Amino acid sequence: MPTRVIMPQLGESVVEGTVTRWLKVEGDSIEEFEALLEVNTDKVDTEIPAPASGKLLKLYVPEGTTVRAGTLLAVIGQQGEAVPEAEAEPPQAPPITSAAAVTTPVPAAGVEPTQADLGFISPVVARLAREHNLDLHQVRGTGVGGRITKKDVLAHMESRPAAPWESPSLGELFRPTEEVFGAGVAASAGTTGAGELLQLDAVRRAIAEHMVRSKATSPHVTTVMEADMRRVVAHRQAHREAFDREGVNLTYTAYFAAACVSGLRAVPMVNASWTEQGIRLHPQIHLGIAVSLGEQGLIVPVIKDAGQKSLLGLAQALGDLAGRARARKLQPDEVQGGTFTITNHGVSGSLFATPIINQPQAGILGVGALQKRVVAVESRDAAGTVTDSIAIRPMVYLTLTFDHRILDGALADAFLGKVVETLQTWGP
Repeated sequence: MPTRVIMPQLGESVVEGTVTRWLKVEGDSIEEFEALLEVNTDKVDTEIPAPASGKLLKLYVPEGTTVRAGTLLAVIGQQGEAVPEAEAEPPQAPPITSAAAVTTPVPAAGVEPTQADLGFISPVVARLAREHNLDLHQVRGTGVGGRITKKDVLAHMESRPAAPWESPSLGELFRPTEEVFGAGVAASAGTTGAGELLQLDAVRRAIAEHMVRSKATSPHVTTVMEADMRRVVAHRQAHREAFDREGVNLTYTAYFAAACVSGLRAVPMVNASWTEQGIRLHPQIHLGIAVSLGEQGLIVPVIKDAGQKSLLGLAQALGDLAGRARARKLQPDEVQGGTFTITNHGVSGSLFATPIINQPQAGILGVGALQKRVVAVESRDAAGTVTDSIAIRPMVYLTLTFDHRILDGALADAFLGKVVETLQTWGP
């Protein structure tokens, strides 16, 4: 009896995945638990092992296809065994000649399209339809059985005629230009000259979709402060060896994470999300930490229950998550559920930036490069006389980009001020 290979549910809130690479082809022999394919879910690549030994008799889902959990991916058995037929394609709907020919409205906020209307519609596809005012009856589904996938929706959005008020398409956002890729590399769309078209992989498409959606979803405002890191630098120098003996690399990011925990406790509204029913305050602090994957973009693993961790615990979690992120060994659940995000763009020399919010969070902290600068400082003698002087101090710019629907400037500045205070008064 052939063994079916089914798309697993790779996380509590993960309902679909993209087949990025088959590691075997039809006719290959495979052993039980040997890696069969790679699946991408929200920028996390996961190897799916074979559930049985035998020959790979049939592949049903090509690379680059997004399918929901429970979908038949392949069949493993013995040579000559019968394999089930792929699900038949549904009859094609008549072509839509104009917008007036469409009578089914876009689902309203909070109303999901039904299976009777369009077949199975994943939460991701339904959300995109609501946010971008799409009629899913105009989207051609390429998933199993004609199901509409996120990839189909993004492709449909790219193909729509651009209007003056619309956000640029993903193709426009990531078109190679001389400014980005150097002289001689220019946009190739619509021209016959030399050029290079960089294909979008699953990770880059996910990043693009998240960024465009975030800017279209919430009004972004950024506030900037700077912090004197003298006490943090001294503390790190005094304790690095002790942390090393515990097998933990004490980075400055651990201090920023601890300072954010203090800020989120002082101003709980920053640890919140916007919903149509109201502002949802999160009881736990789950810190997302942006990790660079080089040319492949960023990924944001989450330190769960960061508010319950010491500096050692935060540093340990940071090292573990960042290392496994770069090695592509994260689990899908480890990039889900963040309530606030930190991005340390200063590691590449950037002084300050205005990062984009990781939806549906209320804000994101940008950390600039630690840089010695000349600053004016006050000193007070025993008699209480204040004297101004010039000193060289290790300084850092901190930026908080926040959702103005949730936070006003006063609350945002109160949070960022608490972060600065925590760093500047760090204990021995």
